[in-house]
Amino acid sequence: MTEAQSGPSNGRKRKYRSDGVSPTWVKRTIEGPGIWATCVKGKEQGTVGELYDLFESLAADMWPVEGHDSESSRDKGSDVDENEDDDLETQIAKEVAALKRPKVEKRFSNCLTNTNCVIFMSCKPPVDPVKLVMKHVENVQKTGVTRTKYTHRLTPVSGTCVANLPELHSLCHRTVAAYCVPENQNSEGSPRARKYKIELRTRNHNTLTRMEIIQEVAKCMPSNYTVDLDDPDVFVLVEVFKSTVGVSIVEDYYRYQKFNVMELANAHNEPERFEKGAGRVRDKKQEDNGAVNV
Repeated sequence: MTEAQSGPSNGRKRKYRSDGVSPTWVKRTIEGPGIWATCVKGKEQGTVGELYDLFESLAADMWPVEGHDSESSRDKGSDVDENEDDDLETQIAKEVAALKRPKVEKRFSNCLTNTNCVIFMSCKPPVDPVKLVMKHVENVQKTGVTRTKYTHRLTPVSGTCVANLPELHSLCHRTVAAYCVPENQNSEGSPRARKYKIELRTRNHNTLTRMEIIQEVAKCMPSNYTVDLDDPDVFVLVEVFKSTVGVSIVEDYYRYQKFNVMELANAHNEPERFEKGAGRVRDKKQEDNGAVNV
């Protein structure tokens, strides 16, 4: 009796995996530039959805698709006026032409992690994950609005590779070369002297030690870059997850609370919460003082 009752539930296939993504459309491997995100446990599916909306909205403003927005708005406006005058055949021809238009390729893809609270969204050109995250954290710091409900920390990576020393060395060289563009060079054409710090985070990885990874990344830095753990100019973010490693170079990492959007929003909104004697703790102190004075 017990087995018969439990049979249908045990045989029912799960629609979503443990990290909240559907196994039918998710990418199987973690690859390319992208953004790591941590979230509330058990809310991975909701986090994926809100990150899609957030990233697509930011990317549409930063890297608009030429002609796509104007065509869509023009078509919407013209359909209202022309549908009344066109005959049935003309309307059908317009609908068929609209179906034949090339679809805009999605610029973000959710990659399978099979890990609670950890999500990876890969990015396609021309999206730059570092610029995208920097734009978002700047907005959150200014407004105190995260535009997400479950997302905690966002960590961009300019590229990924297999977690071994030769691949890591090659990835770091490419990342450093891309960062040391002309605006980050001196008048002689060499990289400007900067102070840097390596921020390493590993998850579910036990092949390479922390010291091996740090030493290999340090070998790829320009000769006039010096290590400064207290007041660095730039941060080298290294994310190791299982057999994949991602690297990026960012600035103002500590200023933006290590890209933790919830911490940024709390820091912005807490002063407003206690203005003009507001807040339960402050009100309680005022009541106590009033009782003493009486």
